[in-house]
Amino acid sequence: MYGDATLAQVEAMANEGCTHMVLLMRHSAREFNPDVHDLENPLTDEGRELSQRLGRQLPKAYTLRGYASPAGRCVETAQLCLDGHAAEGGSSTRVRPVEGLGVFYVLDQMKMYRVMRDMGSLQQFVSAWSDRAIPQDALIPAQEAARILMRVVSEKLSQSVAEKQIDVCVSHDLSLYLVRDRLLSESPDQGPVEFLDALLAFRRDDRVWLQSARTNPVDITAELGR
Repeated sequence: MYGDATLAQVEAMANEGCTHMVLLMRHSAREFNPDVHDLENPLTDEGRELSQRLGRQLPKAYTLRGYASPAGRCVETAQLCLDGHAAEGGSSTRVRPVEGLGVFYVLDQMKMYRVMRDMGSLQQFVSAWSDRAIPQDALIPAQEAARILMRVVSEKLSQSVAEKQIDVCVSHDLSLYLVRDRLLSESPDQGPVEFLDALLAFRRDDRVWLQSARTNPVDITAELGR
């Protein structure tokens, strides 16, 4: 079920004694209405329930704090996750939209969508982006974009508000494909980014580590310029 891989990652890290982790997570199940701008497509009813389910099943020893791309489906995913956590007795703070979790790397949205359509799949598009085969005026270079995004995400690790904390940072599948490819060497064709899939960041020995459900932790400290 959507979200199970994320829950398994969190449980494993909690069992290892990790007290602060950050999830860079795709939003929940969404509508695909071609008659509206893609970023305005909302969650489905199933997506709303899945978001709450994820929150209900996250470990209650952790306080949740939410951040999200300004897109409505991302903000709603984060809020419902925190609501589900609180409904089962967990502690949570608030959800705040953050531009750095959105599609900040897009310089020309119309050109990007045209290239993406011609590529045929999101995975092919990400590979072309990484290979610098996308027009330079359409997107920020892939490596630079991945570094910026992970600086936004990893900075949360220095902002503890509780003894045990999970920061839920809700973004888009394109962002997760990008970071997987550039910082985890996990190519787009190694598997899809499903709804509620997440990359998990944590700090150990003054280093910042990142993992997906498929990879062992990778030290990304140098990529963050630290």
